[in-house]
Amino acid sequence: MHIKIRVLFYLLLSTYFCLFSAFSQANNLTLGIYKLNRGEFHTAIEQFKPLVIEGYAPAQYQMAIIYLQGYGVPKDSTKALELLRLAAKQNYVNAQFELALIYSEGKLVKQNLKKAFLLTSQAAKKDLASAQFNLAVMYANGTGVKQNYFKASRWYQAAADQNYALAQYNLALLYSEGKGVEQSTEMSYIWNTISGWNGYPDANRSRMIDEQQLSSITKQRGYEKANEIYKKIKEQGKLKVEMSENKSLY
Repeated sequence: MHIKIRVLFYLLLSTYFCLFSAFSQANNLTLGIYKLNRGEFHTAIEQFKPLVIEGYAPAQYQMAIIYLQGYGVPKDSTKALELLRLAAKQNYVNAQFELALIYSEGKLVKQNLKKAFLLTSQAAKKDLASAQFNLAVMYANGTGVKQNYFKASRWYQAAADQNYALAQYNLALLYSEGKGVEQSTEMSYIWNTISGWNGYPDANRSRMIDEQQLSSITKQRGYEKANEIYKKIKEQGKLKVEMSENKSLY
């Protein structure tokens, strides 16, 4: 009986220290990012360095960006790539996407579109809207993967549902041309309208072209549908932010 109680005590103590450590890491990371955004690079680096030593992926990513951009330190692509790879191995989504961009661009490393596609796919599946958009573009253009308009439309849709304006515009283009989706000028009008509301200028021009092909009744119906979708997207975005903030408290 005493042994069981003692084992339980050590388990509880271990859990407490793990939670405390995670809380401390998150706080130091937040402070470091705050200082970095204020241009206090050396103070930010002092916050990140111990976390990097501990193998904390978000801090590894932040230090990688510091080395890439030369914030308070000489630019060092070798150190940046090493840190990005370490963070990506821990499935840290921002590091995976940053590496994908680097492999796609082919400036710091030899261009590898298949690797870029794989990393972009990993980041997209973690709900990163920018990665979802890039993955859709890769499928649409056949970059690092066989061209597939249907899959492109699905990933554009995923990013569009997160209020990514350019994804909304490109999704409208697919509906207009009937690529990967059933051709629908009304759906093109709907997504161009939403993209325009988000400030993408080309979407407004495309919407006017759509309007010329639609009856007044269809335009009114499309506008109401766009408004309904947009409100839902905004509500879901607000809920996601609230959930993220609540998660950071625990």
